[in-house]
Amino acid sequence: MKNINYILKVIPHRYPFLLIDRIEDKKEKKEITTLKNVTFNEHFFQGHFPEKPVMPGVLLLESMAQSACLIILDYIDNPDEHLVYLSKVSNFRILKNVIPGDQIIINAKVLNEKLNSFKFEATCHVDKELIAKAEFLASVVDK
Repeated sequence: MKNINYILKVIPHRYPFLLIDRIEDKKEKKEITTLKNVTFNEHFFQGHFPEKPVMPGVLLLESMAQSACLIILDYIDNPDEHLVYLSKVSNFRILKNVIPGDQIIINAKVLNEKLNSFKFEATCHVDKELIAKAEFLASVVDK
C-alpha cells in the first residue's frame, strides 16, 4: 500500500523514533493496519537488554500511537500546520515480548472523535498472535 516515503511526508517522526515502516491497509477516518519490522540493529537493543534483547513496551505503545496518527490526518485540514499528541492511555497490556526478527502488525481503530480529540483502540500482533493492546486518546494541536 503506502510506503515509508508517504509516512515521512505526513508525520514528523524521524530516526530513531519513527516506528512505522509501511501502511498495509487503511479505511479513511476509521482504521489502519501498519507494519513495523524489528531488527537487531534497533538502537534500543543496545541497552534493553544486551544479553536478551526485548523491544521496550513503551515503544509498542508509541507504534500504536503513530499508526493512529495516520488516521487523524484524514480528519484535519492542513496537516502540515498541526501535531498530534498522545494525551491518555488506558488498558495497556503487553502479552508477549517482541524480539529481533519479529514483524509487528499494528491495527488501530477510531472509537470516537470530538473537538480535535480522538479515542482509539489498537493492537499489535506477531505471527497472528496478539502481543499488545491499548486504548488511548490523542489530541490535535497547532504547531
